[in-house]
Amino acid sequence: MISDFIVQLFNHYGYFIFFLAFCLGPFGIPVPNEITLLTGGFLSNNENLNPWMLYGSIFIGYITAITIAYFLGRLFGEKFNGKFQSNRYFKKTEAISYNYGNIAMCLGLLIPVVRYILPVFIGINRFSFKRFALISYSCAFIWTALMFSLGRYFGPAVYNFFKSMDPKLPMLAIILLSCFFIINKRARDYLKRVLSRSQTSD
Repeated sequence: MISDFIVQLFNHYGYFIFFLAFCLGPFGIPVPNEITLLTGGFLSNNENLNPWMLYGSIFIGYITAITIAYFLGRLFGEKFNGKFQSNRYFKKTEAISYNYGNIAMCLGLLIPVVRYILPVFIGINRFSFKRFALISYSCAFIWTALMFSLGRYFGPAVYNFFKSMDPKLPMLAIILLSCFFIINKRARDYLKRVLSRSQTSD
């Protein structure tokens, strides 16, 4: 799906709107990150736009957000714990961080809102910044590049579907769903092995 709202904002504010969308996350533009990425990829087909600047605005915006969140966690961890303890997203993120450690840095990217809160917990738990940056930045690059590429190469098909029921979309949906279930199954199997080893060592 292509967001007409994002397109309108881009026409007014240019590349900066994508930086802002990912830097502010759920506290900024009320459009899911995935939709914004697909829209950015779709817009990058315009010959008058620089796709590298467009993607760079997205990636730098998100990296800025999670880096700030990490250092907020390191500096003000106790205050965050006390203030947001009853928040459901906060609880969900805390459980993911506690149970899965390093893997959580990657898995957290797949969950809206959580992807912006998780770095706070990583900071609270005193993970080294080098370790955080290596894992989180790498996963962020893979996630954003994949979604952006889908928007760039398949975005027109998605857009045309909503305008004229393009027949390409069902095939795209099948491919995406297949990839999702394969990745989900492998991730769950891996997590089970990790948890099994940790219980055995205890």
